[in-house]
Amino acid sequence: MGSEEHRSDDFSLSPHHLTPFHVNIVFSVNTKIKMAEISAKLVKELREKTGAGMMDCKKALKENEGDMEKAIEWLRQKGITSAEKKSGRQTAEGLVHSYIHTGGRIGVLVEVNCETDFVARRDEFKELVQNVAMQIAACPNVEYVSQSEIPEAVVAKEKEIEMGRDDLGNKPDNIKEKIVEGRIQKRQKELSLLDQPFIKDPNMTVEELLKQTIAQLGENIQVRRFTRFVLGEGIEKQETNFADEVAAQTGQKL
Repeated sequence: MGSEEHRSDDFSLSPHHLTPFHVNIVFSVNTKIKMAEISAKLVKELREKTGAGMMDCKKALKENEGDMEKAIEWLRQKGITSAEKKSGRQTAEGLVHSYIHTGGRIGVLVEVNCETDFVARRDEFKELVQNVAMQIAACPNVEYVSQSEIPEAVVAKEKEIEMGRDDLGNKPDNIKEKIVEGRIQKRQKELSLLDQPFIKDPNMTVEELLKQTIAQLGENIQVRRFTRFVLGEGIEKQETNFADEVAAQTGQKL
């Protein structure tokens, strides 16, 4: 009775009770916890900084226990180069590509530039250009390549429209300004091609797709300009009543 009975379900082990089996369990649990802490936000941040692919970024962060600087260095050592370092380099080559959507009702003409004719002929570059063209076809609200291209006059007009909304009438000016600012930012993203979720992988944006291809091919790549055509856009169609049309035709025959 003088000694306390050890319960079979007591998992608090002193160091001299630890066996290699117990150490392996502890190590495995800690490893899983560290991996779980690699959030999607952290992966996205690393992708934006390096232009590396999602899986490469995940692996880099896991290998370096979530340390951003070490993960960047790890990617550099693996030869996965930074897209940002190439962003200032001249792009005079590339492709002008046309895409006609199924049914022939939507068409896109897009110019994507790179640094050399060699890269312009690569299948990976051609695939990127095709994906960008398909993205434009699927986004009726997109009018500009990036937010930086949106004219100040357009932003001012959008702000004027938002400030006049009925749902803001009774709100204080400071609150109204914040709400309008949020709506304007959202609207600018809707107008910008690079801010769109990629149609084949909504977890990444078109800009991230571009950076990923830059890292893959080792050259600066830019979407320069595009035009989207919609069959019958801007043409007023004459609406006719089918019953009246049939009656008129019948009367003519009589």
